[in-house]
Amino acid sequence: MTASLPDTTDSAAGRFDTVRLLADVGGTNARFALETAPGRFEAVQVLGCADHATLGDAIRTYLALPLVSAFGRVRHAAIAIANPVDGDQVRMTNHHWQFSIEALRQEAGFDILLVVNDFYALARSLPHLGEGDKVQVGGGAARAGAPLGLLGAGTGLGVSGLIPCGDGWDALRSEGGHVSFAPVDEREVAILQFAWREFEHVSFERFLSGAGVELIYRALAHHHGRPVEALGAPEISRRALAGECALSSQVLDVFCGMLGTVAGNLAVTLGAQGGVYIGGGIVPRLGERFAASPFRGRFERKGRFSAYLAQVPTYVITAEYPAFLGVSAILAEKLSA
Repeated sequence: MTASLPDTTDSAAGRFDTVRLLADVGGTNARFALETAPGRFEAVQVLGCADHATLGDAIRTYLALPLVSAFGRVRHAAIAIANPVDGDQVRMTNHHWQFSIEALRQEAGFDILLVVNDFYALARSLPHLGEGDKVQVGGGAARAGAPLGLLGAGTGLGVSGLIPCGDGWDALRSEGGHVSFAPVDEREVAILQFAWREFEHVSFERFLSGAGVELIYRALAHHHGRPVEALGAPEISRRALAGECALSSQVLDVFCGMLGTVAGNLAVTLGAQGGVYIGGGIVPRLGERFAASPFRGRFERKGRFSAYLAQVPTYVITAEYPAFLGVSAILAEKLSA
């Protein structure tokens, strides 16, 4: 599979004399691409994390593919990973991979290897998204030069933001998905009380993730006195979108409402009048169902700050591989320096 994006990176790397490896590693899948020219991504492949013992194994598998090896030696690489990155040692929160960045660089034979948090990289992509790469949900209009907020649910809940800095932007290295969950009504109080049976600390990520969809389902079934089926998040979402199950539909409404609350929290925390962007693997698949959900109403439901939030636009990122734009810009800056 090949992806070609316009040259919208803020690269000042000068001569683009070698292909570069870009990767977006989540708790479930690792997405790889070769950047063959500024903003042009080819040989895009998605590898299951569970199919490889280590990240190094996954990289070797990708580089050995005929459509990849045909480009010759890859000297430079940048990886966005769903995990905090603080120093040389990386241990994933939602997968068993752990590694030394320097050891991985040597193992893969790269001259330069950068590893950054995935939502830090996704935040860096926001200024480069075209109109066709996002869909606005609700009203509001972006203010030029104002901070941007970012969050997204997938294997976990990623949170970041972009802050204006001189002529450019500075992305936040945030772990905001782990802030304590706060219910807004009696139903969410019951869901929280159910979650306390399993977890000492209940964060927003406990609900706003694939595992969180399943937790909400179990909690609502218990709340309504209904038997619990052994359903995974994809099947719960499928039943809801197909209109086959009222309980599954309620799960999606609760999920989207909770996401609206945390998105509104992020907007007022950052003063994100440039807009709040929603990425991750779950919401972009919901389509019109998300636009019709309680998300935007809950986003604006902040009492005295409702009018403030009504002016802040919210967008769903629809670009297929937006993190590649972010890691491309980060690697270009490193090479130009």
